[in-house]
Amino acid sequence: MAGQDPTLVWMNGEFVQWDEAKLHVTTAAVRFGSRIFEGMRAYWNDSQEQLYIFKMEEHLKRLAQSMKMMRMTTDYSLDDIEKACMDLMTKNNVREDVHLSPSIYFGEGEALFSYKPGTVEVGAYAVTRPRKTILGTGKGIRVCVSSWTRISDRDVPPRIKAAANYQNGRLAAVQAAEDGYDDAILLNGLGKVAEGPGACVFLIREGTALTPPVTGGILESITRSTLMQLLEEQMSVPVVEREIDRTELYIADEVWMCGSALEVTPIFSVDKYPVGDGKLGPLTAQLQTEYENCVRGKTPKYLDWVLPIYSS
Repeated sequence: MAGQDPTLVWMNGEFVQWDEAKLHVTTAAVRFGSRIFEGMRAYWNDSQEQLYIFKMEEHLKRLAQSMKMMRMTTDYSLDDIEKACMDLMTKNNVREDVHLSPSIYFGEGEALFSYKPGTVEVGAYAVTRPRKTILGTGKGIRVCVSSWTRISDRDVPPRIKAAANYQNGRLAAVQAAEDGYDDAILLNGLGKVAEGPGACVFLIREGTALTPPVTGGILESITRSTLMQLLEEQMSVPVVEREIDRTELYIADEVWMCGSALEVTPIFSVDKYPVGDGKLGPLTAQLQTEYENCVRGKTPKYLDWVLPIYSS
């Protein structure tokens, strides 16, 4: 797949051609957004000629948790889905960075309220995806605090990685773009910082990294937990999970958003208030490098975080 579009998609136990991987317009996944999924990345290490899927086990565990909360059952085990994702990489001859997404969805028509066995289908695909910011360029983004409120556990639980939940973030992201910003940060129902559209938030204040708690209306992000560990173990930066006020974003020394898609994306201004000196902060820059080395299998200490695809 190096430098070209993928040719195969995995659907319900079979590999089908990309153009044949279709759902009918009446399926519940299409009509109602009745789909859960995972978004993970596979990274190509050119010097090793190896492709690594980053934290596959953690992503599949979260997929299983979403299935449980959505009352979805399928005959395919997590091991089946893992093998399908690995086979998808080799069959497409992936030799570049890709975004990998296994999905589980209600495929039966009129199945908005259904949770019966036999109505659930599975699939997985991989595509190239441009990076929000590229390591070494020193670039960052300008964000606003959205007028939209982040969904909560008592309404549509953000702990479930469901397609329908992303309409909340989409409203914020589209409004931000219309207003001239690169992205947005949403507050939760208590007026505290929650997350961005599909990304978690960190800030640095006086040498300490702060991030909202998992009870603050955020997805339990795998990238977030990864960065917390890297900050403390590799960079000796203390991490505190606590509620964060909107105005703390304005006076922070550094701010970034993170996720499988955004990786570590520096934020240079919030509501047109410059973050620090309005440039890439030193801790954010170091964290970008630490993360990049881990996902490409370059940090021996964290080799258990990456799953090699091609045999040596």
